Amino acid sequence: MIEALKNEDIVDKVGGRFKLAVLIQKRMLELMQGARPLVERKKGVTDMELAIQEILEDKIAIDYEKSDIPTPEELLD
Repeated sequence: MIEALKNEDIVDKVGGRFKLAVLIQKRMLELMQGARPLVERKKGVTDMELAIQEILEDKIAIDYEKSDIPTPEELLD
């Protein structure tokens, strides 16, 4: 699963490495505090791997409408 971080697709999906790191960190904290996983948790999968899988499956993302963060598309313009 950590291999997914080597691919630029996941970075582009959220709009940059920093945004990706923050999204993973926030979701990991939620999971450690008892939040339910949004994808099937397989045996031996860490919270970080689970958060990455949720991002890859579009289960979690940055809410650009509720924040002042520019969308990835706006950054490309």
